[in-house]
Amino acid sequence: MRRAGELVVDRQVHAAEIARLHSHVVCWPTPSGCNIWTVAIGPDGYGRFYLTRDSVGFCVRPHRYALAIAGGSVAAGVLGLHECDNPVCVKIAADTDPHQHSVSGSQGDNMEWMARMRRGGGHAVRRCDSRGVRRERSVALCEAVRHSWDAAAVQAALLGDQPTLW
Repeated sequence: MRRAGELVVDRQVHAAEIARLHSHVVCWPTPSGCNIWTVAIGPDGYGRFYLTRDSVGFCVRPHRYALAIAGGSVAAGVLGLHECDNPVCVKIAADTDPHQHSVSGSQGDNMEWMARMRRGGGHAVRRCDSRGVRRERSVALCEAVRHSWDAAAVQAALLGDQPTLW
């Protein structure tokens, strides 16, 4: 895995980038819900946001870019972690919001969270959390909200092919 470099986002200098990011985000209908990235999804199920600065193109995770918007920058090696467990969420966790979304953390924090969610870290990996299934769920969620909010499609995307108890 390539180490994430420092990411600086100046609200004035990078206003066009910020507007482009926001144009690809759909907010959950309730305040506690995720903000969903609706375009480029990588094979790992996480979003991709392509930038060009000083004639050099590069790709960042949209939730990490959103963290940089909130704080002005994200230091090298600092990742965006999804405490909401939704890889296409770009909502930044607020101190006043009891519902955590994207937060800054280290790779160690990420591995600890992964283990708590039983996606590795010494635990047997849940079948529903394979990389391909995660991508399928991310793409389905993006499609469910891209043009208008479709509650039934959102629920189907989040549940995937998992049986329910009700």
